[in-house]
Amino acid sequence: MTEAHANHNLFAALRAAFPADLHSTAVETTDPQGEPLSYSWQDLERGSAMLANLLASLGLPVGARIAVQVEKSVEAMLLYLATLRAGYVFLPLNTAYQSGEISYFIGNAEPAVVVCSGANFGWVSKIAFMAGCQYVFTLNDDRTGSLLDRAAHHSDQHAVVALDADDLAAILYTSGTTGRSKGAMLTHGNLLSNARTLKEYWGWVPGDVLMHVLPIFHVHGLFVAIHGALLNGSKMLWMAKFDPRKVIDKLPETTVFMGVPTLYVRLLQEPGLTPQAVRNMRLFIAGSAPLLIETFKTWQERTGHTILERYGMSETAMLTSNPYLPADGERRGGTVGFPLPGVQLRVVDDAGQALSTGEIGGIQVQGPNVFKGYWRMPEKTAEEFTADGFFKTGDLGLVDARGYVTIVGRSKDLIISGGYNVYPAEIESVINDLPGVAESAVVGVPHPDFGEVGVAVVIAQGGAPLDAAQILAHLKTQLANFKIPKHCAVVDALPRNAMGKVQKNLLRTQFQGMFG
Repeated sequence: MTEAHANHNLFAALRAAFPADLHSTAVETTDPQGEPLSYSWQDLERGSAMLANLLASLGLPVGARIAVQVEKSVEAMLLYLATLRAGYVFLPLNTAYQSGEISYFIGNAEPAVVVCSGANFGWVSKIAFMAGCQYVFTLNDDRTGSLLDRAAHHSDQHAVVALDADDLAAILYTSGTTGRSKGAMLTHGNLLSNARTLKEYWGWVPGDVLMHVLPIFHVHGLFVAIHGALLNGSKMLWMAKFDPRKVIDKLPETTVFMGVPTLYVRLLQEPGLTPQAVRNMRLFIAGSAPLLIETFKTWQERTGHTILERYGMSETAMLTSNPYLPADGERRGGTVGFPLPGVQLRVVDDAGQALSTGEIGGIQVQGPNVFKGYWRMPEKTAEEFTADGFFKTGDLGLVDARGYVTIVGRSKDLIISGGYNVYPAEIESVINDLPGVAESAVVGVPHPDFGEVGVAVVIAQGGAPLDAAQILAHLKTQLANFKIPKHCAVVDALPRNAMGKVQKNLLRTQFQGMFG
């Protein structure tokens, strides 16, 4: 501890924000049978204390990793809080990961404890024990499992472990679209600074109620949503799985909603989404994937609310946000707003030179929210930071004259065709504006003459008839010839990860042999 009187453990700050009445409701949810279930703030305090005492009783080394691959439940959130308060490092793993991926993560992170669902215990425990992990527990979404059985024997009193702001709180493995996944090391200071900034910037007020519909193995659901509610002492309406009709039924009891764009699209398909349903809402937030301008506008028309889009990543938590207060500017569709207070953001060319307003280049950032580096990858960490301490996000974007940031794609998505830079987002926006188009993705594939060319993959809206040749003909009237994809495919669906992001790496693989 650098200061004898200060404890920088993130949990200490979250706990200090719990309401004075610990018997009031913290979380409302339902059990797997659909029966109502509620947790008080006292339940969160006691449950996380018992789990923290269980972890502490195992004699784990300082900085031990607790790897968790379980279905979403309030108990899974309590395990996260327990890991923080006990001073260990939380390692959330996507529930979609299979044995090859889990073998890599466990081998790379070397967790001291692995927690999995009972249904997966057989194969997960085998991987864990072979990798030298000492403890494997089960945790199910119906409040059963060996973790809770063991924790039940421990005290519900626990002194929060004192930590420095620079101590690790979590390791998040990036999605790994190129090469092996990297573990982003986030500290207690990173997460707390970001949570406090968002509390202020998004205008959290007493009485706010958050509807939590996101997975909790990712920045958006685990950090942005949970920290936001806890740091404000706000009740959460907790849904283990997203169900648009149930969401609309509960919206009148809600003031804050966070979702990925796919969730907004699905809500717009429900006739029950009306101004009356959202009458008590204060804020709708979107992130984790680009929000189509059509979704942005249709939501405005249907509900009278303007979605606030923001931008972040595993390595940094949140970086930018459209303004909450009208006095700070309008919420602009197609942009991710301004850099958050405390975040420095710049756009540079390939040589690292700063670019002028409106020019597209690599986005670099610096701030208290920026991660400590990649787990056991010092060379990769050094490579991803500039000499003056800015993190290279790998995203391409621009800043306009008013200061709004627009993301145009990942640098690895950039197509260099015949020596010209082609930005997929520009082509996608033209395709998405066509009647009958629900969404599109443009990827680069090898070509013998041009080195690389674009392939457009398009989804029709509600079974609308789409003609690939007509789409390409329309593009030729709107864009320079070098930007026109050499092939267009109309498909039923785009491959997505758990957060709704289109997996362009899979599309590239699918079409890579098209031109020989």
